[in-house]
Amino acid sequence: MIGSLLYLSASRPNILFIVCLCARFQANPKESHLFATKRIFKYLTYTPTLGLSYPRESSFELHTYSDANFDGYKVDWKSTSGSCQFLGSMLVSWFSKKQNYVALSTTEAKYITAESC
Repeated sequence: MIGSLLYLSASRPNILFIVCLCARFQANPKESHLFATKRIFKYLTYTPTLGLSYPRESSFELHTYSDANFDGYKVDWKSTSGSCQFLGSMLVSWFSKKQNYVALSTTEAKYITAESC
């Protein structure tokens, strides 16, 4: 059941998180995991028109754009970075993140980088 849901998540990205969460428990499933999986199928039954459509004439070229603001917001001086991914002309993924720490020297930046790995 989980394998078919993982396959289906290519066109229904709104179920990807919960399907991957259920997939983690395949080795030692409990009744609650079966209930959650059945609930996903019930959701899919009542929402057949939701999802991504890939027209035959559209291209399957993946374009990724990213940007970073290293000046930071003048109050906390934290930089912001972001990215978005397009499949053809459709936006399929994006994120924006503000950095956690502000380094005042290059040595401090090296320690912060080593700590985050």
